[in-house]
Amino acid sequence: MERDDLLKIADFAEAHDLIVISDEIYGDLTYGAAHECFAALPKMRDRTILLNGFSKAYAMTGWRIGYALSNPITAQMAAIEALKRGEKYMMKMVADYDRRRRLIYDGFKTLGLDSFEPKGAFYIFPNITAARLTSEEFAEQLIQAEHVALVPGTAFGKCGAGHVRCSYATSVEKISEALNLIEHFMKSHK
Repeated sequence: MERDDLLKIADFAEAHDLIVISDEIYGDLTYGAAHECFAALPKMRDRTILLNGFSKAYAMTGWRIGYALSNPITAQMAAIEALKRGEKYMMKMVADYDRRRRLIYDGFKTLGLDSFEPKGAFYIFPNITAARLTSEEFAEQLIQAEHVALVPGTAFGKCGAGHVRCSYATSVEKISEALNLIEHFMKSHK
């Protein structure tokens, strides 16, 4: 777009207190005139979220490397706040995850589904061979029968056969309910 047309959009954005998302992925591929960056227009720096990347001008199509620029965006402000004052909340969250981790780990042990005790993140990878089903069969039949979703271990490679990946990034109540439903499911597969 030519500068005069961009200025009309800029005036409209300012008059109506709008943010403009400007996709400038082809900005370096202009001919006959210099590219006009929307954020560089008068009073637009704080009103623009600029999107760009490397796939076009640097012939990196398919690599999906891009970026967004803004001054600043909400996520950046939230990240700064988290760094300044969020550690006590993060530590509480880690303690909550630890309680959930212990609940699901002990629950799977009680059900006879051995697992390494998770030492990080919020996933557990129990062995489900006691059900006499493949990882895929276990996951599919469990969601159909009990409405409990988990991921077949083979989604993470051949070494995941006979396992499923379960997330414990949910409430204690939902984990307890899921364990009860898995127990019900396991009783029908022994």
